This record gives sequence, structure tokens and C-alpha cells, in this order.
Amino acid sequence: MTIATEQPGVAAAAAAPGKAAAARGSSRSLPPLFRGGGMGHVNGLTLGVVVLWLSIIVLLPLAALTVTSFTDGWAGFWGAVTAPVALAALWTTILVSAIVALLNVVFGTLIAWVLVRDEFWGKRFIDTLIDLPFALPTIVASIVLLSLYGPNSPIGVELNATRWGLIVALAFVTLPFVVRSVQPVLIEVDRDVEQAAASLGANNWTTFRRVVLPTLAPSIISGGGLAFARAIGEYGSVVLIGGNIPRETQVASQYIQQQIEIDRPVNAAAVSVALLAISFATLLVLRFFASRSQEREERSA
Repeated sequence: MTIATEQPGVAAAAAAPGKAAAARGSSRSLPPLFRGGGMGHVNGLTLGVVVLWLSIIVLLPLAALTVTSFTDGWAGFWGAVTAPVALAALWTTILVSAIVALLNVVFGTLIAWVLVRDEFWGKRFIDTLIDLPFALPTIVASIVLLSLYGPNSPIGVELNATRWGLIVALAFVTLPFVVRSVQPVLIEVDRDVEQAAASLGANNWTTFRRVVLPTLAPSIISGGGLAFARAIGEYGSVVLIGGNIPRETQVASQYIQQQIEIDRPVNAAAVSVALLAISFATLLVLRFFASRSQEREERSA
């Protein structure tokens, strides 16, 4: 008798033995910023030092930026943000960042899978190479990409002053976010769960889709969201290869720099606040999904 390749009860039957282990791995995979948990006892002096440091480094600069953006009132702020060139820069930034995040979700997950599940020569070198964009100055990445994909490209691929060039540059600097978010989950996942699903007749794709992917989903979402938020404010990696063409390849960070150079700090501050709002909203959505995921894990434990 032939066993069906996909049965409705495969995922549930296979996931039951390792649900707790998968839940632990999923929770650990989330960056600390997105993990839930109750507050412990905090020493008053320690809390005061933390609040003071955050105020000096984060809150006060953000407050000063916001005040500057509203120097001409709400009308001036809205006019600066909705200026045609500013809107074009914001749209280009959001569009390219979304594409980069989706690419990193797919290829970052694939890379994490290969690094965890496969053994090959040079694995440690590649694993270390993943973190290079974190340590490398992004302007160096822009120079390298320009020499490779710019005019007189040695490989015959010219992406200079195109949106494809922006995508390649941003994909380079944001790749580690997804890989490093997914890797810990794959390490913690109980392989017996997959073997159980296979023994019930599930093929490789069904096992991945019904058993492994639900466990990876929270870390994939958090990694992709962080990649998007990082790409939103990127400047160094796109400053050369992007071309800074208004309404075409000019991103918001380049527009802000341009406004400062022509002595329009209010316009620069207004667009900066808009970028800040987009990034903050992205982090809030990630925090919401992480909290919901942890609640489901706690109920199922």
C-alpha cells in the first residue's frame, strides 16, 4: 500500500514529541529586544544610571531632532516631508528596503540551513564571513561594489546609478540579520520530530513546510524586520554605487545629506523624523509578533 506524501495529521503527530524543544529554540532565537519576560528587581542606582545614559545617548538627540523638524510648525513639517523630491526619496528607500528584506528572508534562511545542516570544507570560514558586514565600514562596501559593478566592470555587469545597485549594496549590509536570527533555532530544533514526520509519509518539502517552518517563522520575521529597519537608514554602502539621482536612485539618507549641504536643516530634520517613525513602527510590529509568539509557546508548553 502506498503511503500518501502529505497527510493532515503529519505535522501535529510529528510536532508533538519536540514541541517544547522547538519552542525553547524559537524563543532563544529572538534578539533580546524582542523577547518577552517579566521585570526583576532593579537597584535604584542602576536604573538611574541606565535612564541617564539612554537619555544622553538616545532620548535627548531624538527630542532635539523632533523639535528642529517642527521649527516652522506642523505645516512646515508636512510640507518638507511631502515635497515631491522628498516623497520620491522616501518611496525609493521603502521599496528597495522591502525588496532587500524579502531577498534576505529567502537566502538568509537558506544560508543558515546550509551552515547548520551540512558539513563541507571551509564551513567555519563562511560562517565567519557572514559577520563581515557588521565589522566592515559600509563606505568600504560601496567602494568595492562600485569597482565591481560600476563603469568598466571587470565582470561586464554595470549596476552603478540603478536601483539594482542599491539592492545589491543593501543586501550586503543586512544579510547577517536573518542568518544570525535563524541559525540558533535550527541548532535547537529536535531532529527526531522531522524523522517522525518522514516515518508518517511526509516528503522533505512537506516536513519543512509543516514541521520546521512554523518553528523558524518567528526568527525569520524578526531577522527580516531588522534587515528592513537597517536598510531604511543606510547611507555608506549606497553613497557611491547609488548615484544619488533625484526621483530615481536617491534614498532618504542621501536626500537628508543634500538638504544639510544646501543649508535646509529643517527639511533634513523633518525627513529624518519620518525615517525614525518608519523604523520605530517596524520595531513595534516585530515586538508585537514576538510577544504573541511567546504567549502561544507558553500556552502550548
